Order: sequence, then structure tokens, then C-alpha cells
Amino acid sequence: MNKLNGFMKGVNLGGWLSQGSLDVSHLDSFIKEDDIKRIKGMGCDHLRLPVDFENIYDEKKKCDVEIGYKYIDLCIEWCKKYGLNVVLDLHKAPGYVFDDFEYSNGFFKNEKLMELFLDIWDSLSKRYAKYSSMMMFEMLNEVTSFEVIEDWNALANRCIKVIRKNAPNVKILYGGVGYSSVTAVKYIPKPQDKNIVFNVHCYEPLAFSHQGAYWVDKMPLDFRMPYPVDENKYREICKIVPSIPNGTLGESENALRLLKKDFFNNLFKEAVDCAIKYDVPLYCGEYGVIDRADTKSTLNWIKDINNTFNHYGIGRAIWSYKKMDFGIIDAHYKDIYDELIKYL
Repeated sequence: MNKLNGFMKGVNLGGWLSQGSLDVSHLDSFIKEDDIKRIKGMGCDHLRLPVDFENIYDEKKKCDVEIGYKYIDLCIEWCKKYGLNVVLDLHKAPGYVFDDFEYSNGFFKNEKLMELFLDIWDSLSKRYAKYSSMMMFEMLNEVTSFEVIEDWNALANRCIKVIRKNAPNVKILYGGVGYSSVTAVKYIPKPQDKNIVFNVHCYEPLAFSHQGAYWVDKMPLDFRMPYPVDENKYREICKIVPSIPNGTLGESENALRLLKKDFFNNLFKEAVDCAIKYDVPLYCGEYGVIDRADTKSTLNWIKDINNTFNHYGIGRAIWSYKKMDFGIIDAHYKDIYDELIKYL
């Protein structure tokens, strides 16, 4: 399988230009140059920069927001200084975001919103085409529903054409549905050109990586589980968290089949086969473990998924650098930090 040279080991900057305050004091303080230097010191070759559209586009005034572009530019300059590449991720678009169904409902049938989405990528690709050798563009973070496969693929095709008009050689990340599920790569069509990269996110088993998460439907806040977990224990877990005990793995019996030996190798194999079929790289833009999990289990999980990344040659970026309930530099991970970063 093709490898993504320069994008093999990375960290997400969640909570800065996405899912964080739009206040300048937050933008000035949350990520600084020393943070970029520290990420390089972790042995990373790139970072993923999630951006919400409100930081770069004013929907009411119908114009770009230059202050947001200022911080993107600053991040790029810091990355150039320390030898890091950048994934520019549109984490929230006008009318669509991964974690708000009501806000996002109807986006893929709303031509006005889709045109605005394309206009934003027209602006982004014009501005940053000159950095094509050090950047990848991620069209949209985590399309959730399996019911919009055709609609998303049609919009993605249009978006690729817009980007290619301005940046003919930049690598474009193309994720599938189901929150960019590993199991949805098979629904991504044959790439238009050699610079398309298949993109996945992996938090499986979700009941482990998101244990006690307040935003997960029917998840008890005091729920805890170890990793690895045996089959009988997992059957119990499926009853405790009936809404999404298996994330995107499917029914519990399918999850149990995958959860046996070589879980991540088995989980990623189908996606890897699709990437090999079309001669494109595979990239995992998000993976990680919530800070409610015990650190021994977290390290076990990180080691296991890292082994699979290395086995197949998959580039990746862990979620997330700081805060966001997953921050790897935060106090929760202090005792395992030195070992943790070896397995990013």
C-alpha cells in the first residue's frame, strides 16, 4: 500500500480553531509556538488542524473572516519553522457538523448550503495551494449517516473539482460515512486522481474509548471498562450501553468476532484492501482514548492500534494534543506520557 511520507505520525490540535471559543484571547493562548516545537519533539512529522467555518467565514455578512486565517497562517509558519506538515481539516461547515443532528439535518439536500461549502473550499484552496507540498486538505470531518452515501460522494466529487482548479497537486483526504468509519471505506468511489487519500477515524471499541463520555447517548457517566476485554465481559457491556456499544462495528456478534485476537488488524484489513485496489494511501485522522479510562488500558490500546498502523503502513494523527477530554499532554497521562508518545 502507498505510504504517506510526511504524514505518518501526527497530533490533532482540537479545541483551538474548532470546538473552542472564538474569542481572540483563547486563540492567542490555547496553542503557541512552543506547542508546535513540543509536537516536533514528540517525533511527529505533522499535525492535523481542525477549523470550524465560523473562524474563517461570516455567514451573516457573507465574507471571509481574516482573523481566523491569521491563525491558520501562523500555524503554517510555525510548522515550516519546525519541519512539520499540516492537515487542514474543515471540522464544521455551514449547516453541517458531526455532533449535532438537528443542525446538520438536510445539509446534503440543501443546494444553498452545499454551494457555500464549496465556496469556502474555493477560498481555502486558493489561499493555501502554495503549500501543497506540506499540506493535505480534509474536505469535511465525519459524515455520520450511512443514509447519505450517494449524496456525500456526489458532493465530495464536486469539492475535489473545486480544489483541483486551484491546487492541482495537493493531497485531498476523503473519508467515508459512519463518522469516517473504517468499515465505510468500501463505499468511497474510485479516486479521480493519484492525490486522493482514503481517510478513517478509529475509536473502536467505542465503549472503551468513550467510556463515561457525557455526549454519548445512554452512556452512564460512571461507566468504566478495561482493554483488552474478553467476550463475556463485552456481552455485558452491550447491555449496559445499548445505544452504541460497538460504535460502527455493527451488531454485537460481529463486534465480538472482530474483538478477538488481532482486533485492529482484522478491523483495518478491508479498508487496506480498498486502498491497495485503488493504489492510494490510507490515513487515520483521529484515534485516541478518553481521560476517564485507566492509563494501563489506554497504553494497551495505543500499543495495539500502533502495531496495526505500522503493520499496514497507515499514517495517523492522535486526538488530541490537549484538553478536549483526550489531551495527551494533560495530567491524566502524566505517568505514561513518555511511553505513550513512543507509540503515536
